[in-house]
Amino acid sequence: MSPPLQIALIGAGLIGRAHLSRIEASPDCACAAICDPAESAQALAAERGLRWFPSQREMLAAMRPDGAIIATPNALHVQGAVDCLESGVPVLVEKPLAESLAAAQKLVDVEARTGVPVLVGHHRRHNPIVKTAREIVASGEIGRLVAVNALFLIRKPDDYFDVAWRREPGGGPVLINLIHDIDNLRFICGEIESVQAMTSNATRGLPVEDSAVLIFRFANGALGTATVSDATPAPWNWELSSGENKAFPQRDAPCCLIAGSEGSLALPELGLWRYEGKAGWREPLVLESRAVEPVEPLAEQLRHFCAVIRGTETPLTSAADAARTLAVVEAVAEAARTGAAVALTADSIPSGARAA
Repeated sequence: MSPPLQIALIGAGLIGRAHLSRIEASPDCACAAICDPAESAQALAAERGLRWFPSQREMLAAMRPDGAIIATPNALHVQGAVDCLESGVPVLVEKPLAESLAAAQKLVDVEARTGVPVLVGHHRRHNPIVKTAREIVASGEIGRLVAVNALFLIRKPDDYFDVAWRREPGGGPVLINLIHDIDNLRFICGEIESVQAMTSNATRGLPVEDSAVLIFRFANGALGTATVSDATPAPWNWELSSGENKAFPQRDAPCCLIAGSEGSLALPELGLWRYEGKAGWREPLVLESRAVEPVEPLAEQLRHFCAVIRGTETPLTSAADAARTLAVVEAVAEAARTGAAVALTADSIPSGARAA
């Protein structure tokens, strides 16, 4: 058996600590160092008996880990990843890939030049529910894709907004939360070619949106909608309905409906609806529930990252692929600002991502 890979953790905030706990539980890797200027991060490193550095550059000058996880604030993702790639260190970059498409382009270019792999932390792709839904749609089991409806409706606690950046544009549910659902839709249903959107901050009155409604047109001709709000008590969201994150109390409620010409699929329960014989609205529909073995997505993502480092697997979510999800999010912001439909053309997507 190969010795555990040495993984540096760059950023030791909430998600960084979530990654650290998975590293500590993994047979594939161990934490080589923590890079974060905060006193709390230095204390965490001392508590775990790990090397501590105030930045990735100082860490890379002192050691070369087998890989690094970038879990810093969004605006620091690209620079942290570029520093690692230039030193030959593969990276797992938390979502979103970058704070803008222009920044994402830089990372896509550096990955192409260095040949060092990037995996992006759209961790839901590692959930067997999402993988099975993708297989059902791709196989044609529900026929031609017709329409999709995704929901993210939840109530964030008031003290969530005590953190200043969460009250400002860019800190709202579209970029922070719905980006996961948008990535799911791309992964399961195919590329999105245009969007329309409206946002509102009427409930809380903060500078950031608390609600949004989106309309998508997929490249395969299907239409889709997404409704998002972090200001309502509701179970219709992936966090509560999937059971993926044990910090949330699980509720039995759908959060994504995928309609095809021969059947339809409800997520996350993987309920497949279709006719057994004659089709028509007066005929009885039959429900089949698909079962999958539960897998903890962050742990599976870490296993996959170790395989990417060893060269036995290719990134499930590459930098180029994640840039396309970011392009949809930016198109949503533009559509909400202008009131017009925004097409995702070749010019609006980073060059290395156009064929992702």
